[in-house]
Amino acid sequence: MNIKDWQKAGEIASKALMYGKSLIKPGAKAEYVVDEIEKKIIELGGNIAFPAQVSVNSIAAHYCPDKDDTLIFSEEHIICLDVGAAFNGAIGDNALTIDLTGKNESLVNASKEALLNVSKALRPGIKIMELGEIIQQSIESKGFRPVVNLSGHGLDLYQIHTSPSIPNFNNKDNTTLKAGQLIAIEPFASSGAGVIAEQGKPTVFMQIAKKPVRSPFTREVLRKIESYNGLPFALRWLKSYFPEFKVNFAIRELLNLSIIRAYPPLVDKNKGLVSQAEHSFLITEQGSEILTRFNEF
Repeated sequence: MNIKDWQKAGEIASKALMYGKSLIKPGAKAEYVVDEIEKKIIELGGNIAFPAQVSVNSIAAHYCPDKDDTLIFSEEHIICLDVGAAFNGAIGDNALTIDLTGKNESLVNASKEALLNVSKALRPGIKIMELGEIIQQSIESKGFRPVVNLSGHGLDLYQIHTSPSIPNFNNKDNTTLKAGQLIAIEPFASSGAGVIAEQGKPTVFMQIAKKPVRSPFTREVLRKIESYNGLPFALRWLKSYFPEFKVNFAIRELLNLSIIRAYPPLVDKNKGLVSQAEHSFLITEQGSEILTRFNEF
């Protein structure tokens, strides 16, 4: 493992996240914001680990504007901004929440403080259930619910979600962390159910298998998808290379063949507001290193 690659990926991801934060204000178009964030990742010398996401209000994750998306941020929005960068396959994954309403500071702080508290406890030998307990208590002490079916995760080369899963509650998992592990911790706090479900049109996809396809249209689009090295991609990206009818045809066929998987928006079941905070970490012999350290969230 080349630690410098992971440090560089974290640096790029966190700088792009903070740049994205500066762009999110009332009147800003969501599509413009994510386009600019992804351009910034490339400018900083990285690759896009997954499409930048701007999940609004009760949407916890996976909202990625499509081409010609009409979403414009307003003073009625609280936005979970999730940004990932890759460098030589190493991945930096981080997120923060921007409250344009001015009314949800306690909800934003619930996820931020949970992340801060759990980061202080990271070390070899700590149990996953202990990390979940810290997150759960931190969020519940603020009067909110942790989102129980979203979790932090391991990181690996060209893989943004690997084991171990780091829950937002005490799941009784006695597995312990080990020095050398790479993980992303991402507490989600909810004013609603604390349970999310898939809802709405997916605009994020990922290749999960390699199989032959018959259609020339689909083969052409698939070649582009394969250039993403198995990392998630946005429908918007494909539409910048191919006509929309060709993209839609190919996506349908690739889904039917189980070559790609769709990731629809994840929405709180009771339509509660959601906040998110996330850092990537390297577990060291002494404790941990924050790889996305430029993220001031």
